[in-house]
Amino acid sequence: MSFYRVVVVGVGYVGLTTAACLASLGHHVVCADIDEAKVAALREGRVSILEPGLTELVAKGLAAGRLEFVVGARAAVGEAEVVFLCLPTPMGAGGAADLSAVEAVIAEVRGLLPPGCVLVTKSTVPVGTAARVTELLGRGDVAVVSNPEFLCEGSAVDDFMHPDRIVVGSDVQHAAERVAALYARVGVPTVLIDAASAEMVKYAANTFLAMKLSYVNAMAELCERLGADIADVAEGMGFDHRIGQSFLRPGPGWGGSCLPKDTHALLRMSEAAGFDFSLLRATIETNEGQRDRVVEKVRAAVDGRLDGARLGLLGLAFKAGTDDLRDSPALAVAHRLREEGAELVAFDPAVPAAVVGVTDDVAVVSDAGQAVKGADAVVVLTEWPEFRKLDWADMAGRMSGRVVVDTRNVLDQDILGLANLSVIGIGR
Repeated sequence: MSFYRVVVVGVGYVGLTTAACLASLGHHVVCADIDEAKVAALREGRVSILEPGLTELVAKGLAAGRLEFVVGARAAVGEAEVVFLCLPTPMGAGGAADLSAVEAVIAEVRGLLPPGCVLVTKSTVPVGTAARVTELLGRGDVAVVSNPEFLCEGSAVDDFMHPDRIVVGSDVQHAAERVAALYARVGVPTVLIDAASAEMVKYAANTFLAMKLSYVNAMAELCERLGADIADVAEGMGFDHRIGQSFLRPGPGWGGSCLPKDTHALLRMSEAAGFDFSLLRATIETNEGQRDRVVEKVRAAVDGRLDGARLGLLGLAFKAGTDDLRDSPALAVAHRLREEGAELVAFDPAVPAAVVGVTDDVAVVSDAGQAVKGADAVVVLTEWPEFRKLDWADMAGRMSGRVVVDTRNVLDQDILGLANLSVIGIGR
C-alpha cells in the first residue's frame, strides 16, 4: 500500500476528522487553517469539537509525527500529493451554497500546487463545482476530484473508518484512483464516477434523508389523528430492508449544519435548471410546519396560554451526541415560544453556558433540576439518553405544572406516570 503526503485545508468538523483519520491510516497529513488560536491549540492536542475518539486520534497522529498543523494554506501545499478542501459552504442568498471560502483558497494556492498534485473538494458543493474549480485553477497539471463526506456528528470518526461506501468522482481517471487509494485500508466499496455525479450523490443522499424525516413526522401527525402509535408503525416499517430503521424517529423537525443547507441548495439548483422539485419543496415546508406543531403541543400543555408561562427546556443541540447548535430545531422551537411571551430556562449536557447570539431566547443553566424548577411545563427537545434516566419523581417535585412535552419520544411514560406527570409525545 502507498502512503501519501496529504494537505487538509480547514480544520473544522469535517477537516479535522478527515485529517486525523487519514493520519491514522498511515498518511502524512498537514492541516492548514487561518485561525491562529485554533492551530496553536491543535498543535498541543487540544480539540474543541465534541466528537468521540477524535481527541485521541489527534494525539496519536501528533505523537507519531504523521499529523501537523500550520497557519494558512500557502505554508502547507508546497510538497502535497493530495490537497483536500474542507471549507465552509454555508447557505447564501436565496439558499444557494456560498463558495467564497473555496474560491479564496484556490486563488491563494493555485500557483503553489506542485505539478501532478490532486485537488479534492471534500466540502459539499453544487453540481458543476469541480469543472468550475478546474477553470479557476488554470492548471492542466493539477487534476480536480470530488470526494464527498458522509459523516454524522457524534459518530464522525466511526463513519470515516467504517463507511458504507466511498464516493470518488473525477474526469481524470488516475486522479480518482489516487484519492481512492488513500482509503485502501478502510476496505469498503468505492464508487468511481464522474465529478458531477459525485457532487450530486451528496445532495441526493442528504435530501433523501430529509424527506424520510419529514415523512415520518407527517405520519406521526396522522397516527395521532387515527389512534395509531408512530413508534410501533416505524418499527413495523423499519424491518423492511427496502426502508431500513434509520431516520424513522419523529421529532421537532430536522436541522444541523447539513440538511437545511443542502436541501435549500438543491432546490435552488433545481430551479436554475428549470425543474420544479415539488417533492423537495414539500419536504422543507413539512419541516417548518413541524416546529409549529410542537409549539401547539406546548400551548396545550399550559392550558392555551404561552404568554407568561415558565417552560423548562431539556436539550438545545440539534441532536444528541453533539454540542452543535447550528440550525437546531430545539432553538427554532424556543424562538417561537419566546415570541409568544414564554419564559424559557434550558439545560443541555453539551451546552454548559449561554452562547451569545445563538441562545439569546433562553436562560441556560447547568443541570436539569434548575431548568424544570417552577416550570408550568417541561419540553424535551433533544434526545439525550440522560433525560430518560432523570429522577422524574424529583423533577415533578420541582415543577409547578404536571405536563411534559416529549418531542423525541425518549421518555418512559410509565415512569413519569408514577411521578404523577402527564406526557404529550409525538405521534402517539
